[in-house]
Amino acid sequence: MARVGLNAERLTRAGAELADEVGFEQVTVSALARRFDVKVASLYSHVRSSQDLRTRIALLSLAEMADRAADALAGRAGRDALTALANVYRDYAREHPGRYAAAQLRLDPETAAASAGGRHAQLTRAILRGYDLTEPAQTHAVRLLGSVFHGYVSLEMGGAFSHSAPDTQETWARVLDALDALLRNWPAL
Repeated sequence: MARVGLNAERLTRAGAELADEVGFEQVTVSALARRFDVKVASLYSHVRSSQDLRTRIALLSLAEMADRAADALAGRAGRDALTALANVYRDYAREHPGRYAAAQLRLDPETAAASAGGRHAQLTRAILRGYDLTEPAQTHAVRLLGSVFHGYVSLEMGGAFSHSAPDTQETWARVLDALDALLRNWPAL
């Protein structure tokens, strides 16, 4: 019999904590069972598989980041909003590396549509309205910002910038300045 108090939400949160400790790819139902000192079979009444558990962690992570982004963007516009959103992703990755990796998990179309992923795009589009971008420029800019934010964070988290000066914070500020300038002067094609 499953230990009292175990449910899908508690297991998902524990899996997210485990991901931050050991890495997202190491999260399995077996690892979670060891954490709770229960038999693996007792967890299958709450999660279907390790892939189901990973998907639940991805959904949790996307929602957490979207909530943080919404809070950070409140009352901001232009470069201030751009910086706030960028820093949400960077700070979240530093605080929760496993969860951040989980948020990059490829989801099936139905799950992705029901996830907080759409909120991330909406929040980014809200920033872009301050730059007076319309379609299709907005879609291109959403993709550009996502690529730069997540690419920089992934490289930084992987240690790619740790071997040389200047400090990564200085580079991050310059990247954001460059993005702001580009968005203010988005080329009409």
